[in-house]
Amino acid sequence: MPIVVVASPKGGVGKSTLSTQIAGYYASRGHHVVLGDADPQQSARLWLSLRPASAAPIQPWDVEADEIDKPPKAGKETTYAVLDTPAGLEGKRFKDVMKLADKIIVPLQPSVFDIFATRKFLDRLAEHRRIDKMQVGLVGMRVDERTLAAERLHDYLEGLELPVLTYLRNTQNYVHLAAGGLSVFDVAPGRVEKDLEQWQPLSAWLDA
Repeated sequence: MPIVVVASPKGGVGKSTLSTQIAGYYASRGHHVVLGDADPQQSARLWLSLRPASAAPIQPWDVEADEIDKPPKAGKETTYAVLDTPAGLEGKRFKDVMKLADKIIVPLQPSVFDIFATRKFLDRLAEHRRIDKMQVGLVGMRVDERTLAAERLHDYLEGLELPVLTYLRNTQNYVHLAAGGLSVFDVAPGRVEKDLEQWQPLSAWLDA
């Protein structure tokens, strides 16, 4: 069972948005998905509690306050697990996550502070003994392609030896859907056409 971890050293970068959307994507494809939330804010867990019965089911992965155990097999054979993590992932929790992760997605925004903090975090990942057993990808979050900040983010990411999976725009679609426990994969494609287009390369990476 592949475990997808969303991790970043920064808070407010969109980890919960990315985690819930990934879980929604897998569920929409007919997979049996569990979603865990190791962040004290518990945003992903709240999203899951708001999810309507009519949407493709996603089961909770209960994560303890001081330890991240293997995800459960929820009823039928679980095919994917997604884990939302806290900002500044360090110490024992960092080690626990590294033991479990098959894929790690690192989101960052077009900000010099995000770029600086993420660089140090990526260096830590690169030094971990399990790095050869994991896939690491980057996602630009809340990117307005018309801005100089977005251009700087592009330049920075292109200089890294890691795949840039996609750039997600700054849109209220994610905010409005989150209020109902939904993802862009749970609604009519015409409502979120541009967002689904941006998700295509990330979805392909998730399925690979």
